[in-house]
Amino acid sequence: MFKIGFDNEKYTELQSARILERVEQFGGKLYLEFGGKLFDDYHAARVLPGFQPDSKMRMLLQLKEQAEIIICISADDIEKNKRRGDLDITYDADVMRLIDAFRGYGLFVGSVVLTRYNSQHIADQFEKRLRALDIPVYHHYSIPDYPSNLPLIFSENGFGKNEYIKTQRPIAVVTAPGPGSGKMATCLSQLYHENKLGIKAGYAKYETFPVWNLPLKHPVNLAYEAATADLSDVNMIDPFHLEAYGATSVNYNRDIEIFPVLEAMFKSIYGTCPYKSPTDMGVNMAGYAIVDDAVCCEASKQEIIRRHFAAQYNAKRGLSRPGELQKLDMLMQSLQLDISMRKCVPAALAVAERTGEPAVAMELPDGTVITGKTTTLMGASCAALLNALKYLAGIDDEIKLIAPEVLMPIMDLKLHHLGNHNPRLHTDEILIALAMSAVTDPIAAKAMAELSNLKGSEVHSSVVLASVDDGVLKKLGANVTWEPVLQAKKLYHK
Repeated sequence: MFKIGFDNEKYTELQSARILERVEQFGGKLYLEFGGKLFDDYHAARVLPGFQPDSKMRMLLQLKEQAEIIICISADDIEKNKRRGDLDITYDADVMRLIDAFRGYGLFVGSVVLTRYNSQHIADQFEKRLRALDIPVYHHYSIPDYPSNLPLIFSENGFGKNEYIKTQRPIAVVTAPGPGSGKMATCLSQLYHENKLGIKAGYAKYETFPVWNLPLKHPVNLAYEAATADLSDVNMIDPFHLEAYGATSVNYNRDIEIFPVLEAMFKSIYGTCPYKSPTDMGVNMAGYAIVDDAVCCEASKQEIIRRHFAAQYNAKRGLSRPGELQKLDMLMQSLQLDISMRKCVPAALAVAERTGEPAVAMELPDGTVITGKTTTLMGASCAALLNALKYLAGIDDEIKLIAPEVLMPIMDLKLHHLGNHNPRLHTDEILIALAMSAVTDPIAAKAMAELSNLKGSEVHSSVVLASVDDGVLKKLGANVTWEPVLQAKKLYHK
């Protein structure tokens, strides 16, 4: 059964109090950098079982009347069509989704900042879309030798070249679709401009990972390295914290590299810096809410294995960054992990070897592994899905949940009217057929009732899954991986 390793209620209480304490520290203006995902932090939910994906949003709503949102997105990421791995949407599309979501919660979105802007064509097109929707857009630029060249950074050709973001509320929450979007640089640039205008402003950082009061090589922190392997992030002992307090804490390279810049900026503004280390900048209380370390360790190891499969696939497609797969290999070796530790992997590969066809295996939350093989009617993911529903509902494996006479017209529609060459059904089509059958068949209805119990399942395919199957399984709450093997030897794959 699903085991809890993290007390979300305790975390919410501790984190809310900590953020409010930091807000009070700066009486005029606070730039609060929010790392990770604000309302859909599924990485945290996977590695800290019990963490709720919208925990950060719940806390932010307590500051609703005082806060506005600034969303950063790198113009380079727009140009490269960078995608969120968990949602499989581009970063620019995610900005639109984030704006809708924030507004849906009643939060005020003040502006969007294009960082590393260099008049990129696709970024300019995106800006036009935003401005047509009456969303203010600002440009921030790359600074040569950033963050080491402090004289240049604190000059008109450094932060001074960036456009000043006009904010309306005392708390500016700076967030982004993903890491490496320039959130901290945006905050520092604003501090520079606020100081020139004679406005007192402060900065704090809320980022869940790495967890500063866990060991450097703790699996939770290594899972963060796996999640950011494309950015070459490295967890490090915070040397500033060690020197200031004689105590070890964990941070990561980008924050440690940028700390002298922030320290110098605060000293130029206030004459002193309120922080003695990058760790001091943070308000993260996640480490205090771990109630079962063993559960979180195991969940983090599984996340690293999943990330390794994703990196293999990206390398196959030519989309990985240099050293990304090697970084995942290193993390796997450091924890002595093997893909067979993901129970659904050897199960799927065994069925594929036995049948000579693509196969899928699903490990349910209770630890039971269900498999599915490719048939003339449906793909392996469909078979595994239906078999899992039968198991959960206590339905005999020999009973057909969907009659062939229901499936055949759908296949006919695909082949003879919609121009498909492959008649096999995908998971979305199978679920629609199951829903139709459930209207008159109580057994099908019983199976349908178990769909919510698939949440938390682990799924592996012996070949690359079609995007529709991957999407449906993820919507059902499953964690999906696959072998970097294409089912058909074609140049174009959807």
